[in-house]
Amino acid sequence: MKKGALLRGAAMALTLAVMATPAMAGTTTDLLKRLHEKGILSDEEYAELLKSESSPAAQAPAAAASSPDDKPVVRIAGSGVGLQVGDVTLKFSGSVNGFYVHDDGEAPSATNSVVGGVATVGGDSSAVRNGLLPGFLKVEATTNQGGWDVGAHFGMYPGINSVSYTGGGANSPGNPRALQTSGIDFRQTYLTFGRPGFGEVKIGRDIGLFQSESILNDITLLSSGTPAGNVAPSNTTLGRIGVGYIYTDFQPQITYTSPSFGGLTVSIGVFEPLSSTTGPSETNKQPGFQAKIVYDRSFGGVATRLWLSGLTQKHNVDAGPDYTGAGWDAGARIGFGPVTLVGTYYDASGLGTTGLNVFDTDGLGNKRDSHGFYLQGLATFGKVSVGGSYGESNLDYANAADALANPTLVDRNSSWVGQLRYGLTSWVTLIGEYVHTRSEAHNGNRASSDALAIGGVLFF
Repeated sequence: MKKGALLRGAAMALTLAVMATPAMAGTTTDLLKRLHEKGILSDEEYAELLKSESSPAAQAPAAAASSPDDKPVVRIAGSGVGLQVGDVTLKFSGSVNGFYVHDDGEAPSATNSVVGGVATVGGDSSAVRNGLLPGFLKVEATTNQGGWDVGAHFGMYPGINSVSYTGGGANSPGNPRALQTSGIDFRQTYLTFGRPGFGEVKIGRDIGLFQSESILNDITLLSSGTPAGNVAPSNTTLGRIGVGYIYTDFQPQITYTSPSFGGLTVSIGVFEPLSSTTGPSETNKQPGFQAKIVYDRSFGGVATRLWLSGLTQKHNVDAGPDYTGAGWDAGARIGFGPVTLVGTYYDASGLGTTGLNVFDTDGLGNKRDSHGFYLQGLATFGKVSVGGSYGESNLDYANAADALANPTLVDRNSSWVGQLRYGLTSWVTLIGEYVHTRSEAHNGNRASSDALAIGGVLFF
């Protein structure tokens, strides 16, 4: 977008905001005149806004805008702050978090080298950093046109830590030095359209379907979990990624979600094909497909959420056998009284561990199988919540040759988590957490680390 258009858009938004609030006579008119003189507003835009300012509705006192027949100008819309402009609702929501994390890892040795391990090897480290979530600011514009609910959605996820911008862009390894900058991960850019009885179509970049429920129901989503890279922190920790589930990721997609049928919804989508991170090169790629079924109901005071999801994608390897990566996961969340329990399990072949298509095959494209789970409980008493969980991710060799070539490949990553939360306000939650992480290689190598995280998270 050109700079002039940006300036005009900002100017018009500012003018509308001024017009919507009590002001001295002539304040808005003077502002419009100045913006027009500077060339920020065109003749047509100036005339249109001046006409709106002169209308009886604009001259009415602020109390009139709160009458039952009028839409509010500023409101709280669910979990965010909303602004109603004509038939368009603008919603702003976001989060900020930070934690002091001390990670106690083992000194490097010949017996604790684990390729793909997530336990810290390298001694103690301390950091002030983001948790599993970076911060985020989400902006949404929604309206109804011709009977369709349509929307544009943008999600920016800035971290508080400096990054190097090499080998991962905004989520590259940390760079804790003076005069550096943090990374902004623009994870979400998508449009939606839907209507009652039809469901909703999503086109753009957003969270995937496979394993999405696992991370969204994980208690470490609001905290740290396994730190990973604490000596030079990037935008996020691992949480339970790689120690209970494969990261769902934010991916380009076209996804359809059905209406709810008695609490049952079905989502299915075509996804940008992902190349293997550690396997052989690919030139011709076929689309990925993902699907998810969710059943969400309450039975006699017992809140129940059940899910099943799957993923499949064919990989056309340049030199070696083609293969199809596929996997499924299932889980349940049950809440009764102050207690919420969660259990998940996944099984995959040719998908790898920790991240999608990470260690998914050997160097020739032969698939490795993987599976994992986590069990979790959280009890809330007033403003205090106490929780804990255990989870693990397992990776198998592709064949005997793979075992000979990669003796220190990770066999299992696991972790125990204990967590204490205090709801300071409706926006702010203070969190303390202890995490014990263990990594084991196929040849018997082992590493373990212990981490303590103390901090807080804010949502609005």
